[in-house]
Amino acid sequence: MEHISFIQDLAVVMIIAGFVTLLFRRFNQPVVLGYIVAGFIIGPYTPPFVLVNNQETIHTMAEIGVIFLMFSLGLHFNLKKLRSVGKTAINTAVIEIVVMIIVGYGIGQLFGWNTTDSLFLGAILSISSTTIIVKALSELGLTAHRFSEMIFGILIAEDILGVAVMAILSAIALTDAITVYEFADTIGRLLLFLGIIMLVGLKVINPIFKYVTSFKSEEGTLIVALGLCFSSSYLAMSLGYSSALGAFMMGAIIAEMPNTTKIDHLIEPLRDMFSALFFVAVGMLIDPDVIYHYMWPIIILTIVVVLGKVITCSFGSRLSGNDWNTSIKIGLGLTQIGEFSFIIATLGESLKVTSAFLYPIAVSVSAITTLLTPYLIRNADPIIKLITPTKTK
Repeated sequence: MEHISFIQDLAVVMIIAGFVTLLFRRFNQPVVLGYIVAGFIIGPYTPPFVLVNNQETIHTMAEIGVIFLMFSLGLHFNLKKLRSVGKTAINTAVIEIVVMIIVGYGIGQLFGWNTTDSLFLGAILSISSTTIIVKALSELGLTAHRFSEMIFGILIAEDILGVAVMAILSAIALTDAITVYEFADTIGRLLLFLGIIMLVGLKVINPIFKYVTSFKSEEGTLIVALGLCFSSSYLAMSLGYSSALGAFMMGAIIAEMPNTTKIDHLIEPLRDMFSALFFVAVGMLIDPDVIYHYMWPIIILTIVVVLGKVITCSFGSRLSGNDWNTSIKIGLGLTQIGEFSFIIATLGESLKVTSAFLYPIAVSVSAITTLLTPYLIRNADPIIKLITPTKTK
């Protein structure tokens, strides 16, 4: 009877998500927020009834949503574009991650938390949510703007650096130290993985895809593309990296090939369905009791995330040669934490080195910053005028 329970859960999720998001559309509010509210309504912490029996299934499907979103992003963001924003992406991501880890660690110490909790807190606050930002920019029709392309590049750089941060955190948590050799080995293996997947993709997959598209079958092209997407995601996961990174890289590789412009259009319905499940799953994690008991840390950390990311990302972008207007828009677009932060918090739990309160705090801060993100992006121009009264150069 498990399959009946699954269908029941999926029906509940889709009906309530559909109703709530239509309501949000009616009042011209971001759909992402509707999905999160729907998740909160059907979540385990909202009485009086348990509406979803198997939450793990929903979370698994939400992970597929992340893969679809990242693959779609890669299809729009080919390797040429990635190279064009490389300087801004790397500079901004490095500055943001380093500063936010230091600030997060300091705040954890001020709260009286132990060293490991503080270190993991810094890492949790350092990486923005690719899924949330991609969905918000897409919904607002801003994905083709120059600042959006730079944001996508920064997000990819963050994900790559995030993998290195997780490896370093694991080493520190288990040994209380990390050697220069271990650090260099971690970075080297990551760069090797990216180099191999790009080389194999362009040299091996390109001719295969040319052969597939020669049949002029949309169905066949779509199935092969999704097969490559999930294969790349699986390879990345089996090597200790995120499935999202593998999906993005395969999307960027396929984007370099001819006759692939229709693929994103073909996967759009699947992407929308599974990405909706991701945001519903985030909403289901919101626990009002945790928000109440850790209200002040959550409020403080939310403010730190928003201000810290606006300042660090704007400064990093400006340092790379962009004007202040573009730089501040980039900063406003990166003011949240999400799925990577959950992964880092889960890592601490699995290694049994962090306290139980850290994960729900991370979820709460993510939910609040996710609620704020569409409004900050939508009102970027008035905010820029407010903080830069004179003409921005």
